Order: sequence, then C-alpha cells, then structure tokens
Amino acid sequence: MINNIIHCSLHNRLMVLLGALLVIAGGYFSSRQMDIDVFPDLTAPTVVLMTDTRGMTAEETERLVTFPIETAVNGATDVRRVRSTSLNGYSFVWVEFNWGTDIYRARQTVNEKMVAMGDGLPEGITPVMAPQSSIMGEILFVSMQAGDTTGMMELRTLADWVVKPAVLATGGVAQVTVIGGDVKEYQVLADAAKMDAYGVTMGQLADAVAGLSRNSTGGVVREHGNEYALRGIGRTSDLADMAATLVKSAGGQPVTVGDVAQVRVGSAVRMGMASHNGQPAIILSISKQPNINTLDVTEKIERNLQDIAKSLPADVHLNTHVFRQADFIETSVHNVGRALLEGAVFVVIVLFLFLGSFRTTIISVVAIPVSLLGTLIVLHVMGLDVNTMTLGGMCIAIGSLVDDAIIDVENVYKRLRENHRLPREERRPAIRIVFEASCEIRSSILNATFIIMVAFVPLFFLSGMEGRMLKPLGLAYIISLFMSLIVAMTLTPLLCNMMLTGDRYLGANERDSRVTSWLSRGYFRSLGWVLAHHRAVMGGMLAALVVSLGMLLGMGNSFLPEFNEGSAVVSAVAQPGVSLEVNDMLGDALEEELLKVPEVYETARRTGRGELDEHSQATNSSEIEVRFHLANRPRAEVFNDMRHRMASVPGVVCSIGQPLGHRIDHMLSGTRANIAIKLFGSDLSRMFMLGNQIKNAIEPIDGLVDVAVEQQTETPQLQIRARRQALAQYGITMQDFNRYVELAFPGAVLGDIYEGQRRYDLVLRLDSNYTATAQEVGRSLIDTGNGHKVALQDVADIVSAGGPGSISRENVQRKLVVQANVSGRDVGSAVEEIQRTLDRQLTLPEGYRIEYGGQFESARSARHTLLLATSIAILAIFLLLYGEFHEVSLSLIVLLGLPLALIGGVLAVRFTSGVISIPSIIGFITLFGVATRNGILLVSKYRHLQEQGTPLHETVLHGSIDRLNPILMTALTSALALIPLIVNRDEPGNEIQSPMAIVVLGGLVSSTLLNIYVMPVVYRWYALRKERHDTARA
Repeated sequence: MINNIIHCSLHNRLMVLLGALLVIAGGYFSSRQMDIDVFPDLTAPTVVLMTDTRGMTAEETERLVTFPIETAVNGATDVRRVRSTSLNGYSFVWVEFNWGTDIYRARQTVNEKMVAMGDGLPEGITPVMAPQSSIMGEILFVSMQAGDTTGMMELRTLADWVVKPAVLATGGVAQVTVIGGDVKEYQVLADAAKMDAYGVTMGQLADAVAGLSRNSTGGVVREHGNEYALRGIGRTSDLADMAATLVKSAGGQPVTVGDVAQVRVGSAVRMGMASHNGQPAIILSISKQPNINTLDVTEKIERNLQDIAKSLPADVHLNTHVFRQADFIETSVHNVGRALLEGAVFVVIVLFLFLGSFRTTIISVVAIPVSLLGTLIVLHVMGLDVNTMTLGGMCIAIGSLVDDAIIDVENVYKRLRENHRLPREERRPAIRIVFEASCEIRSSILNATFIIMVAFVPLFFLSGMEGRMLKPLGLAYIISLFMSLIVAMTLTPLLCNMMLTGDRYLGANERDSRVTSWLSRGYFRSLGWVLAHHRAVMGGMLAALVVSLGMLLGMGNSFLPEFNEGSAVVSAVAQPGVSLEVNDMLGDALEEELLKVPEVYETARRTGRGELDEHSQATNSSEIEVRFHLANRPRAEVFNDMRHRMASVPGVVCSIGQPLGHRIDHMLSGTRANIAIKLFGSDLSRMFMLGNQIKNAIEPIDGLVDVAVEQQTETPQLQIRARRQALAQYGITMQDFNRYVELAFPGAVLGDIYEGQRRYDLVLRLDSNYTATAQEVGRSLIDTGNGHKVALQDVADIVSAGGPGSISRENVQRKLVVQANVSGRDVGSAVEEIQRTLDRQLTLPEGYRIEYGGQFESARSARHTLLLATSIAILAIFLLLYGEFHEVSLSLIVLLGLPLALIGGVLAVRFTSGVISIPSIIGFITLFGVATRNGILLVSKYRHLQEQGTPLHETVLHGSIDRLNPILMTALTSALALIPLIVNRDEPGNEIQSPMAIVVLGGLVSSTLLNIYVMPVVYRWYALRKERHDTARA
C-alpha cells in the first residue's frame, strides 16, 4: 500500500502539488480562525453558590445555611469535592465535579438539588449561583481614579451605572465585579428619642418608608374616544418629598418621616476597598465566558472603555493595565512562535551542511510548513485552540518533522548519484530510481514514526488538570508527525523527481559534501578502534548508566515548573476582627513597601470583597496585584526582597504567588499556596492550637516560605441576649425583638429609589448616634406592647463575646489549613520532609486528622499514571519492533537505545534544574520514541547487508557508515531545533516545553553517540553468537 502511494504521487504531479497548496491555504485560514490563549482550559467543572445570610454570624451561617446546602449537593452525580466558607453574613459553597463533566449538566444538577431543598433554609435566604467562568476567567482589572472634583461616591456610581453595563454588553464577558468607593443609597436614619416623643414605633416608620418607592395602578379611563392608563405616583427621589411622607396622626397633627428621622443620601456599609499605587481607587474585575478568545474580548473591552472614557468627567482616569491576561498570552505565544522559527533556522543550517545542496535542503525543509499547517487544520477541526501547549508540541516536533524527509531525500540523492556514475547505457530511468530509493527505507521509517507516536500514548492516560494541560501538546506532536509522514510519502518523492534528476545537477554534485566526507572518515577510524576495544566501551557505557540511575533516584520532583508571568499576587491577612478601615491602612503600608522594590512599578489592591464576588475574602484579607520588570535580579530574589520589606508591616501575614499559579493552587487544594496541610476536626479553638503547633514545627524546614495558619480564630462580637421574662413583662414578643434588632442596627432595604434607569437601595436603620458603642446600643429604645418604649438594656443583656470570623469546610467537615510556599527547592522533597517532621513531633487527638493538598498531589498521581502507561508503551514498542524484524534478539538490540538515551537525559536534568517534573517525564517518553529510530535504521541496514551475503565485519563497518549521515542529520535537526526553547527557558510560554527540551536534547546526544558505537558492538556480538549457535546445530 505504501509503495502504491509513492507510485501514485510520482505519476500525479499536479494533484500532489495542488494538494500541498490546499493544505498551506487551509492551514493559514485555520490559524486565522482559531482562538489564541496561553493554556488550554484548565478549569475543573465547578459551581459556586453564594448566599447573603443577612448578618448571621459565621457559626449561624454554617449551621443554618452552609451545612444544609452541603448536605444537599454532597453525593450528587459526578461530584468529587464540596468546599465551603462561612463568614459573618455570607456563605460560599464550591461544588466541584469530576473532570470532563459538562458544566451545564453540573449547573443543572446543583439547581435541582437546591429546588429539592424546599424550605430547608431560613425564610428569605436564597442561594445565588455564580456566573459560569474559568480558572483563566479573570482577564482584566480596570482601575478608576479621580481628581479633586469627583468624589468616591460619584466615582463608584459611574463605575456601577456607566462603565460596568458597557463592559457587560461586550460579547463574551461573563461578570464584572466592582470593589472600592462609596456605594450610593438613600437612608432613613431613625431618631429613637423623637420617635418616643411622637409615639411612633419602628414598625410604623418601616411601613411609611416602604411606601416611598411604590407606585399604584388604577386601570384605565376612557374619555372622548381615548383610553388613558390610570397610575398612582408615589415613588419619588426627592428628599423633601420623602421627609414629608405621613407616618401617623397624633392629636390631629400629622407626624411625618422627617419629624422622627433624617432622610439623606449616604454611602452603604462598605464590604471592600481598593487602591492603585497606594491611592484610593475603584477596581473592576472582568471575567470572560468559557471558550471565548481572550485576545479578542480584551480588545473589544478596551475599545469600549476608550469610548466610555470620553463621556466621563475630565478628572476620571481609567487604567486597563492593572492586570491584563492578554499581555501574558501575547508574550507567551510570541516566545514559543519565535522558538519555532529559530528551531527551523537551525534545521536548515544542519541540512545544508550535510547535504551540501540547496535543492536537497529545500525539499527536506518543505516538510516543516506543510506539516505544521496541516496540523493546524486538524487541530481546528478538533475544536482546539492555539496556545503554548499546541505550539509547544509543534515546536518539540519540528526537528522530527523533517526526519522522514531527510532520510528519504538522503537515500534518493545517494542512489541517483550512484546511478549517474554508471555508463549512460547502463543507467536506469530516474523516476524508477526515486521510487525504489523511497520504498527501500520506507518500511523502517514508517515503523520508527509509529513507534514515536506510540511512545507518546502515555500522555493521554493523564487525568485532571495535568491531562487538560498536556494532552493538547501530545496531540499536536503526534498530528505533526503523522502529517510529516504523509508529506514524506507524497510530496517529498515528487520534489526529488522534479529537482534532483537532471544530468547537469547530478554531474555537478557527484561528490559528498565536505562535512559528510570528513565525518565518514573520522567515524570509520573511530569505529574500528571501538570494535577492537569493545569490552572497555561496554564497561564505560554500563558505568555511565549506573551513575545516571543513581542521579535519577536522588533528584527532587515537582508538578509543573514555575511560570514567569511578569506579575505577582500578594495575599495579605490581618488579625481576625480588624475593621475594614484599619485593614485598608495596613494595605496602604504594604503597597508603600512594595513600591520601594526597584523592579516594582505598579500595584493594585483589593481589600475585603466586592458585591457578587465569589472570592470568600473577609474584611481582614487583601490581595495585591504587583507588576514588575526583571532587570539585574532573578525573580526569586525580587520576591524575597518583597517578603523582607512587607515583614516590616506589623500584624499582617503575607504570601507571594503569581496570578496563574495562584489560581491553579486554589483549584487543586482550595488554598492559594504550593502546599496545604489540611487539619480536619470539630472544635475550632483546638484546631487553631494544633495548627500553630504544625506551623511552629515546619517553619524551620529549609525552603519553606510564607508559612501561615488560616485565620479562623475568634473575632469580637457584641451579643444582645434577650431576657424573656423582661420581654414578657413589657409585652414584647420574640418576633418583635428580632425584627427590632434587624431593623435598627444593620438596617433593612425597604425599597428602591430610581434616578432614571439607575436604582439605589432605600434603607431604614437607627441613627449612628444610637449604634456607635455598646452603651449606646443598650440605651436605644425598643417598642413595647402597649405603644410605649423601653431601653433595650432593660429587656436584654449587651455582652461582649467572641466567635469565629470564618469557618472553612471540605466534604462536610470542618477544616483548618496551614499553608506554605516553596522557594529554592522542589515541592516533592519539601512535602516529604514536612510529613516526616509532623509524624515525629505531632500527636493528634482522637477525631482529628491531617491531609496534604497542593500541586504535589497531582504530581504524584501523574507520575504513577505515566510510569504505568510508559511500561505498556515500551511493550507496544517491542511488539512493533518484533513485527519489523521478526526476531526477539534484534528487537531487544534496538530497545538498547532507551537506556542509552536515559544517560544523557538524566545528566541534562542534573546539571540544569536538578528536578524531575511532569514535563521532564514526558521529555523522557518523547526521547524513548525518538531514540529507537536510529536503532531501527542501523539494524535494518545490517540485516539487509547480511541477507546479501556481506561478511559480518564489513556489514558492521559499511552498514554503520552508510547510515551515519541520516542518523546524525535526524539527531542534530531534532536536537538543535530545541536549543531556542532551552536558551530562553525562563521566558513566558516556554516554562512547560523547556524541561522536555532539556531531557530530549541531552538524551539525543548520548543515544546518538552511544548508538553509533555501542549498537555495532552489540550487533556483532549477537551475530557471532548466532553463527556459533548455527554451526553447533549443523
């Protein structure tokens, strides 16, 4: 069949050339249509439920809201983990589904569970499902700042009602979360003394205030042939009208809202604050919808914002570069694309040096663009996008793409010159020579390519986030190789026939290139010496193998290399119970210290949380986006400088990460750190005590930084404990008591006030004069059953107490997390040392247990999967080799290339990072496939010569020299194409591919050098032993 394809291609020139042009055009078109992103979608299917619990404490929120929701969704179809956080006034529940679960099905499942709960939650409390987003969903932070003319309330109003709607109208935007500034609301601040004087109860005032925002309908009036809608207009936004609204009549005199309360426009209770470079600001966090092109939607948003900026006050400034994911994407894709181009240049240079001809070089190089563009067509059809993983797969494959063409062109070129040296009457037709030369090595090359593809199969056994990240790389690699195989069987033979068969050209290029001649002579002499000293050579090889295996066992391990995102995220947590205003001051101090770092040029801080924000941050938490330029110092040193400076701010625990790594850590373990030590138990105080013991035990471990205990300690509370006998004495029911507390202190939203299309809350609560201190709360007046008032302290005890500010749970159990980042060592060894330390120093009481979470969990799972799948792949490779040679011994000789490749791969890792990561393991898998190619070329040539009756010594010498050029060319093109990735391994976008490239480059060097010397020795030993065995049997 293969021979027929080659024959058909040679005799259908127009069809093959048009096919190649169609592939080039289709690939270009596909590249323009495909989405561009930094990584494939890495999001685990997750549904977030957010619930406003109307001021409940964290314990009440946990008991009455969080636990019922957890119980309802726990155990639902495909749910793998349920996490939650209960705060004062809010509940957050993350329902995580198995990888691969359709997100719409997951949301439907959760929605059905919520419906099935019925009345399982307190009255008036309803969970809200957060918009669908992804780990890479937050694509843009926009800051708004103003001068002296525009106040923070007006600025926030512009953000809420001008900027946010315009951004949401941009196609592809899922959510816009606003934090900072003063949220405008209409306030009715009740004066308890005046209410007592006029005999107005809180309930009466609430009924009057609720009527301020209502209109009524009166049907229609038909008059003079016209129909008029009849409306009662009670809604108003005029403060004077509101104040003049009647509450009751006393002694024939009207008592209005203004008589017993102050009506004003004020700011709502702040949930969060924001700043930009240490100055007050408003931050808009913009999230895209899943499967939307980040670059396109970012460009549209920025275009919209430019138009909006023209309509804003002159002193209002918008900054779209606070955090811009598109910057990382553009830089990463550019870097990988540049590595792809530079690798191709190296390939061209190698080909020309060996082949010594522009024509042969051009024929070989044509395989690169045609194969890559064909790969883009297939990826587009499969629904994949262009990202650093798919580009990385093509980048790693680029050297191998020309291998099939190189071997084909080299063999055809050699046979054509041999034919041309014959007398003219003895020469055969050139097209026949091209066909036979192409068929001669096609079977071996076909098997070698299939073996490389099979070697990559273990990658597709990966699950979870690592599978989502690395499978596209494997797909791109395999598709690229398959496309190159098609090119080598169709276009390459045709081009050889068109460009290499002319008499004048062959006459001018009868001799080998100087490089080839020089290498052949040197190899002939060195191979003779090796065959004469085969024991020393084999002993040295075995010693190198033992040393490399020892190095391999002593290396550290990690999940993924650290990304270079060009920005950092600082998580800062103050003491629980700290007010938002105090934490804002601490945040300002942190920003001031960060801006002193020479490389840092911009900071943006979010303290607390924004409305409808699925990040469960309390008022004592802050996140600071830090942008920096690396110049004279490496990133690790800059981060250490940041830690040192922030340590001077007292009362704050800080940790440093990077935006994407930060989110990956949070997705894997629920904690924004490399390592999460999860302590499960029941008593929060005891858990916090144990957490501090864990922190103290692991803090001295070398390489651990940012060690911190999750702040779930008690926060101060002011509890109003009802005295039921006193309430009964004054005729106050518990329902009246609870309603008074809810209305008077936090306030209640009783309606909406409209200014055009803008809607603002209408809130009723006691004036701050009655709520500023515990004494004033006690002196506030509550309505009695007979229409009078009594001081609250006469019917209740005002007690200072403590309670948890936040409670974290996982899979329906309380948990406390001790988190740590790792700097200067691998995560795997750090976790192992932590486990040994805690096993030795910590004794847990009954009912308490520890689990470890973070990237190392995924790394451990991925390593086990890859090792098992690689073992199966090696068996499959052996079966393919056996199908090629039909001999177990010859198949094992070819497999000898695997340990030879291992030597160089291990040495390369040892003298670079010294850490085996998942990409490094994939590099070894790639290497094993590539390394077998050289063995197949040598052994198939040896067998062919022996079948022709060539003596063994000449078989080994001449067979090795004959295959030297294709072996060196394929090895050098594959190796040198990886050099740009290795040289620029710290550049954004190259972080995943560079560990793979290092392993492949090192392994190719060792496997090639040892193959061309060790393989002949082993084959000669095998052949001699076989001859003796055959002679003995005869």
